[in-house]
Amino acid sequence: MTVPSPYADRLSRLPVERHDVEVRGAATAYWVYGPADAEVTLIAVHGFRGEHHGLESVLAFLPEARVVAPDLPGFGESAPVPGKTYDLDEYVAWLSDFAAQVAPGAVILGHSFGSIVTSAAVASGLSTPKLILINPIGAPALEGPKGVMTRLAVLYYALGAKLPERLGTALLRNGLIVRIMSIAMAKTSDPALRRFIHDQHDTYFSRFADRDVLRDAFVASVSHDVSQFASSIDVPTLLIAAQRDDITPIEVERELALRFADAELVEIAHVGHLIHYETPAEAAGAIRRFLRIPVSRAR
Repeated sequence: MTVPSPYADRLSRLPVERHDVEVRGAATAYWVYGPADAEVTLIAVHGFRGEHHGLESVLAFLPEARVVAPDLPGFGESAPVPGKTYDLDEYVAWLSDFAAQVAPGAVILGHSFGSIVTSAAVASGLSTPKLILINPIGAPALEGPKGVMTRLAVLYYALGAKLPERLGTALLRNGLIVRIMSIAMAKTSDPALRRFIHDQHDTYFSRFADRDVLRDAFVASVSHDVSQFASSIDVPTLLIAAQRDDITPIEVERELALRFADAELVEIAHVGHLIHYETPAEAAGAIRRFLRIPVSRAR
C-alpha cells in the first residue's frame, strides 16, 4: 500500500491483534479489532478477491465493537488445503467451524461475495443473533443489465485457468485488468479517494494462493446469490445497499429485502459497489443503529 488511508487516524486508535487458527485442515489468519470487553462481537467476511483489509474503513467507525475479521481460505494470509474444491458448501463449512472456534454467537457480517457465504451459512444453521449484509449480491450474476460484463469475466477466469500455469496466473494478477475493475466500480469524484481505492485494489486484489482457489471462488460467486437463502433466514437482518451498484441494482435489493422474515434495508446514495471504501461512516452508522451500539466518548 502506497497511498495513505483517508481513515488512517481513526484506524490508528483502534486496537488490533493478529491470530491464526486451524480450520478444516488449513491455517486461517484473522485479526481482532476493538476492545476485548466490547458488548458486541462481529465476524466480518470480506468479498471476492479481497481480504480483511477491505473492511477496515468501516471498522474504523465502529470503535466500540469487537470485530473478528478473517481472510477467506486461499486469500490474504489464510492457506487453502491443496486439492480441495472451494465451492460454496466448503466456504459455509469453513465459516461455521471458524465461528464455533473463535467467536461463537457473534453477529455475522458479509460484504459482496461475503454476503453469499454468510447468508448460506446462517440459512444452514450457523447461530447468530443478527445478520448484516453490505452490498449484498441479490440476484443471479448472469442476469440483469450487467450480465454481459459477467460473461466476459467468466471468459477471463476460464482463460486464466486453462492457460499454462505461469501465463494463467500472470493474466489473473495483471495490474492493468485489476485497475480496470477498480475504475469500473469506483463512483466517487474525489481524486484522493479514488487514488486510495485503486491502491487498495493494486495491493490486495491479487493476494490469492493460486489460480485454482481463485477459479473456485469465482464460480461460487456467480453460481449463487443471497436470494436463494433469504427465505430460510429468520434472524433480524440488515441490508446496506448502494443506489448506484452496478452488480445488484437497487430495485433488486428492495425486492430482496422482502424475502427475509425480518429485514431492514438501508440505501446509500451516490455510491456503487464500494460502500466499504467510499461511504464507510454511513455504513457504520447503519450498523450502529441496527445493533444499538451507543457512542462511547471514552473510545
